[in-house]
Amino acid sequence: MDIIVSLNNQTAGRDKIVRLLQYGSKATWHYMQGRPLGSRSVEQLKNLEYTFGSFRRLLRLGRFLDSLYSALSTIHHADLVVRITLTLSKIASALFLLADHILWFGRAGLMVVDSSRWSTISYKYWLYSLTMNLVRDVYEIWRGLTRQVDKRSLRIGSPSRSYQCRIDSVCPVSAMKLILAFLSEHQDVAVDTVKNACDLLIPLTALGYTSFSPGAIGILGVVSSIAALMSLIDPTKKLSPS
Repeated sequence: MDIIVSLNNQTAGRDKIVRLLQYGSKATWHYMQGRPLGSRSVEQLKNLEYTFGSFRRLLRLGRFLDSLYSALSTIHHADLVVRITLTLSKIASALFLLADHILWFGRAGLMVVDSSRWSTISYKYWLYSLTMNLVRDVYEIWRGLTRQVDKRSLRIGSPSRSYQCRIDSVCPVSAMKLILAFLSEHQDVAVDTVKNACDLLIPLTALGYTSFSPGAIGILGVVSSIAALMSLIDPTKKLSPS
């Protein structure tokens, strides 16, 4: 209960809890379709999903400015790859949120909006932001594995031999073991990678690049929401800077 209260006191925490419920509703109504006496429940769950989505849009209102401003804190990061990926991700996220705000204004009847066009724009910017996040995750994994291989090389060979022992020379089985060992030791990278990988498939499907069912999208959204909540509950599972 303390964890729920703590999350509910944070805007990000409330958003992730509602997001979990939103995608949970989506997965549930999809797998309930076609069952006896389930038509009314399916309609109720669809309405619930829509309500949760609208509530999240209201919670995010104005946050595109926060995201855009936060890009200023990453443009001077010492690591070039982290600097580029994080900065571009934050700018894309700000544009995604701006398009999302416009959609909300349209749904609220405050302005005339081409919902289909702005929804596509929103998904495209979200996809770009997630792609940059995943590139950063892969870079963090690669950098960590390279360090592990270098350390192991220094233990088993001379400096001249270890110089040639790189991560790309490791056999696939050993590489997989190294990756799993690294992710188990660096849960912040593991959680962030799972979250971004699951989220990536949502805009890809919305834009027509993949064809996952609403139920599968719901499950992916639930998994990514749980991963996001884990990073809020336990700061050691949050990749920094983010």
